[in-house]
Order: sequence, then C-alpha cells, then structure tokens
Amino acid sequence: MTMHRRTVVKAMLACSALVGLGAVIPGAAFAARNKDAFSSDDQAKAMQALFDAEPANSTDIVLKAPSIAENGAVVPVTVSTEMANVESISIFVADNPTPLVAEFMIPAGTQASVATRIRMGKTSTITAVVKADGKLFSTARETKVTIGGCGG
Repeated sequence: MTMHRRTVVKAMLACSALVGLGAVIPGAAFAARNKDAFSSDDQAKAMQALFDAEPANSTDIVLKAPSIAENGAVVPVTVSTEMANVESISIFVADNPTPLVAEFMIPAGTQASVATRIRMGKTSTITAVVKADGKLFSTARETKVTIGGCGG
C-alpha cells in the first residue's frame, strides 16, 4: 500500500481540527453558566444571582422526589409542567453546600420535563423554579435523607 504525502498531511490536519474542536466545545458550554449562582452557598443568593427576582408559588409545576431518600448521594428528581413558553427549569436544595444543583435550558417547542439524580447532604427542601414567558414560578417539597450524600 502506497500512501502519498499529501494524503497523510490532509489526514493529520483533519485530526488536529477534530482535537481542537473537542477542546473548544466544553469551554463554551461552561462559559454560558452563571458561576455566581452555582458557587453561592445560600439559596436566596443563588436565586438572586440566577434570576434577579423572586419566583411566585405555582401549582402548575409537578415536582417528584421521594419523601424519604435512603441514599442522599442519588436522589431521583423529576420536574415537569404544562406551562407555555418554558425557558428554563432550575433545581435548588436549600441545605446543600451549593444550593443550585441544576439548570436546564428548555428549547422552544419542546416538552418541559426533566429528570435527574441529585446529591443531598442532609434532609432538606427541594425547590423547582420554572421560567416561562419571562416570569418565575416555583414549587417545593421536603425530602428526608437517611444516609448522607454530600458529607459522606
């Protein structure tokens, strides 16, 4: 098999471009996140940094989380709503060292439903905040943790 120098150079350039693209994409994703909100140690401050407003309580948000979590390291949480024009869904755990645990951006025209597993350090209140049509709505529920997640 004979390889031409030009073919080898093209293959090397293509590989270099792919490696460079792989290094740029995660950096761009992290650049979009709100660093102050994710590093805040107080839920009210995290909400202020993320939204700059207080959410109103709503019964249109369905927050599913166990009332008792045997293992705080993996607590399943599901948030959904039938509200129109949902822009984002954020999940807070009041007594975690960093209360903002997740923020999901909801593209236009998609169903506003997210499911994830979160870590809870101790028994605490989980709050889901939905941003729809530029307004903020929230609902909350308490989950009792029997074995620690964040603290061991």
